[in-house]
Amino acid sequence: MPADLVHLVRHGEVENPDGILYGRLPGYGLSARGRRMAELAAEALDGRPVVALVASPLQRAQESAAPWSARFGLPVTTDERIIEPTNRFEGGRMSARRIATTPSQWGWVVNPWRPSWGEPYRAVEARMLAAIDAAWAAAEGGEVVMVSHQMPIVMVARSLAGRPLAHDPRHRRCTLSSITTIARRDGRWVEVGYQEPAAGLLQDAIDTGAV
Repeated sequence: MPADLVHLVRHGEVENPDGILYGRLPGYGLSARGRRMAELAAEALDGRPVVALVASPLQRAQESAAPWSARFGLPVTTDERIIEPTNRFEGGRMSARRIATTPSQWGWVVNPWRPSWGEPYRAVEARMLAAIDAAWAAAEGGEVVMVSHQMPIVMVARSLAGRPLAHDPRHRRCTLSSITTIARRDGRWVEVGYQEPAAGLLQDAIDTGAV
């Protein structure tokens, strides 16, 4: 019997005082606030039958998975398919003004529907759904937690809702340490819940990662 539910959890706040678009860069772990966010996310499902824990290989996701591992007594399985997308702006600060004054970057934003600055939305959607299918099928009942990143989780949510994958990154519904819950119904995935256990810590959080 496969899993009953899959919970897609975004990592907590990253220690990033300079506001760098860190993407897949190494060395970006959680801040003290981010560690508390991750703890609150794990506490939100306390008592639930969580039987498997999967995380992106990036440091912030692995650290965000640690409270889940401790609370539910589970090892962390790493899956490259739920990693942050590639991003040409990685390592700098992205803004409309900066792009407008940097001719070498103009070609990166020529097609926001793909998007031209990084991994195609369709590719992110496909690898995320493949990873979810695999984790769901490998479980023997119970619930699966998958710790990933904002854009990949948003791709899944928009895909399941039948919404266009192309969107304005400023209006994503996927806050730090949020939990998007999906279930298999009549042969397809559907969203059945969304919560923000760390809502009380979001006001002063730094939220820069990918676009």
